[in-house]
Amino acid sequence: MANERLRAAISAKGETIQSVAQHVGVDPKSVERWITTDRTPHRGHRWKAASFLGVDEVYIWPSVQKQAETASTSELITYYPHRGAVPTALWSSLIEKAKDQVDVLVYAGLFLFDSHPDLPDQLAEKAKAGAQIRILLGDPDSEMVRQRGEEEGIGGDLAARARITRRYLEPAMTTPGVEVRLHDTILYNSIYRFDDDVLVNPHVLGAPAGQNPVLHFRYIPGARTFRHYMRSFDYAWERGGPA
Repeated sequence: MANERLRAAISAKGETIQSVAQHVGVDPKSVERWITTDRTPHRGHRWKAASFLGVDEVYIWPSVQKQAETASTSELITYYPHRGAVPTALWSSLIEKAKDQVDVLVYAGLFLFDSHPDLPDQLAEKAKAGAQIRILLGDPDSEMVRQRGEEEGIGGDLAARARITRRYLEPAMTTPGVEVRLHDTILYNSIYRFDDDVLVNPHVLGAPAGQNPVLHFRYIPGARTFRHYMRSFDYAWERGGPA
């Protein structure tokens, strides 16, 4: 049986068997066999092909569903009952070791900058070394920030915190590679990504973010949880506006 899903994904993306093979690093005949004989490639090749085509590997190769589920479960490093339980040393270590990508999606995230006063300078230095830094802060004038402040019982203080965080970031914002945007989305999670590690802080209605759990995930090729949260970040990033 032919793999028509793979064939359709290649066509829909405007690619060819040759371009997929070149991206994945295999012979075009291998990609052709993936289609004509429905052969399932190795995990690394599956992930590269699926990522290149912008689809989930399980959609193209349903037989790997169980493998993907196992890998996704393995991405969870640990669970913290509240944000204060995350060791300060872990934040410092993740910040220090990040070389390629730092992404932060918050309403204010002031705690991170208060506890790491050199963070703006660190981000600027990382950007100068080639890292991409993307920071999304809540728009202090937006209805969503006002509403979240009311839900947390702090009213306009949340907007004030967002303004303070932006002020802290100003010295770094002139550095190419450091981008700061404002958003007015409803946040279901705060997201802190440092290369292959991401800390996810779910938002619980009526409770400040600091009182809510934190999940630490580490990326594994072929798994979906890390990528799932980063797609959420990218969605918010595209909707954000200038800071």
